[in-house]
Amino acid sequence: MSNDALPAGRDARLARSAGLVSLATFLSRILGLLREQVLAALFGAGFATDAFNVAFRIPNLLRDLFAEGALSAAFVPTLTDRLTHGSKEEAFRLTSQVLNCLALVVGGICILFIVFAHPLVHLFAPGFAAIPGKLELTVSLTRWMVPFLLMIACAAAVMGVLNAHEKFFVPAAAPMALNVGMIVGGLALVPVARSLGLHPIYGMAWGVLLGGLGQWWVQMPSLFRLGYRHHWQVNFRDEGVRRMVGLMLPATVGLAATQVNLLVNTLLASLLVQGSVSWLSYAFRLMQLPIGIFGVSVATVTLPAVSRAASRGDMDEFAARLGSGLRLVAFLTLPATAWLVALAPQIIGLIYQHGRFHAFDTAMTAQALWCYGVGLYAYAAIKVLVPAYYALGETKIPVRASFMAVGANIVLNLLLMKPLQHRGLALSTSATMIVNFLVLMYALRSRVKALRYRELAGQFVRVVGASLVFAGAALGAVALASRWLPGEGFAARAVQLALASLVGTASYVAASHVLKIEERNIAASIFSKLFRRKSAA
Repeated sequence: MSNDALPAGRDARLARSAGLVSLATFLSRILGLLREQVLAALFGAGFATDAFNVAFRIPNLLRDLFAEGALSAAFVPTLTDRLTHGSKEEAFRLTSQVLNCLALVVGGICILFIVFAHPLVHLFAPGFAAIPGKLELTVSLTRWMVPFLLMIACAAAVMGVLNAHEKFFVPAAAPMALNVGMIVGGLALVPVARSLGLHPIYGMAWGVLLGGLGQWWVQMPSLFRLGYRHHWQVNFRDEGVRRMVGLMLPATVGLAATQVNLLVNTLLASLLVQGSVSWLSYAFRLMQLPIGIFGVSVATVTLPAVSRAASRGDMDEFAARLGSGLRLVAFLTLPATAWLVALAPQIIGLIYQHGRFHAFDTAMTAQALWCYGVGLYAYAAIKVLVPAYYALGETKIPVRASFMAVGANIVLNLLLMKPLQHRGLALSTSATMIVNFLVLMYALRSRVKALRYRELAGQFVRVVGASLVFAGAALGAVALASRWLPGEGFAARAVQLALASLVGTASYVAASHVLKIEERNIAASIFSKLFRRKSAA
């Protein structure tokens, strides 16, 4: 086999694994959109949804920052090193230690959050105090949902073990349990809450607890099939635990920029017109769709590979794996950005504009989505870059980049929120993600010299060009479809969106061929193999 074939084979393996994770994540995100539909249809965008979104944001902030963020970034390299230089039994003992320590530490945090829920909510959403009953409802919902954090922390640890063993599908599909729990909450538990004399939104909070428990337990059979048996001893001085904590503390700060920015945005949005918190939340949820399907999926399968390369000291392999991940992120997320920005009104109207979610809410959410979309690629690329830094044992650069991003976000928020209202908060988040990404890439040049930076930049420019073709074709198609089938009903929007998406995708594929973007061949090969397997079945 030629040397040129090796990178192609490596890229194909990465893409196949990422495709598997993307499929599971896609199904989960579709259920996530369905749960948002239930929430929007039942409660619209106002008093109850603002309260629920802030209450859910508190444990969710720590989930993204601590559990599924820093924990994965620190645990997977630590566990991979134990598997590389030790035995499977030693890796499983470390897993038990981590789960036991998490139960104690995160359990204590949950108790503190329940006790101090009132000042915590007031810190997150000071504007709610001006509306009678809104702050009190948010505090109560927060106390109900805080235990979700413990469940998700344990689920994230199990996910890390499975990913370190290159078992990707089940961990990626596990969040479906959370979405199912919230959908059940909306459809079944909301009437129960009403019958008990409580606000109906409590049903959604109970659904969060059901879903968190399910996300943890659905992964346990896969863990046991690896031969795992739990040990109950707790040892905070265990070498692996100490190394993980040593990486996790700076990793928490390094990954904090987006979460702190969301916290600041929520705080400031609570001071704007009622509904601003919900518009931003619905728009950010839609942006999370391509980030989860593509960005997080690529990051998930890249992290074990770069961790093994770093553990062996093979920087050429490390650079090749990281470069493959970054190119794949660009190839997948930039056209997704074009799709979201070009078709935002159709997407939001089709998904959310039902029941108490009105056309005005669609327009406001679409404007927030446009502003969030500017930073989508940077957000997804950071998901790949930051864990790669920690696989190298490098903690200072992500921390500095995070602090710079948070500072820039605060300044931009103060400058933009008055003239642009909630749109300014979304735009400042995108700008700070771009700042964070650029700092990380610049600092990487002196640490990973084997990474082909010019090749990455050239591919990025070509993908941007192809994505602009996608956006133009999609806009043209939706304009023609709206003439053929005018209106803003469900059927009209569904046809417009489907036609525009197909035309945009076909145009992107054609432009990728003309611009010679190599990732198109890898994607085509994967889809071809999947098609042949289905045909043979």
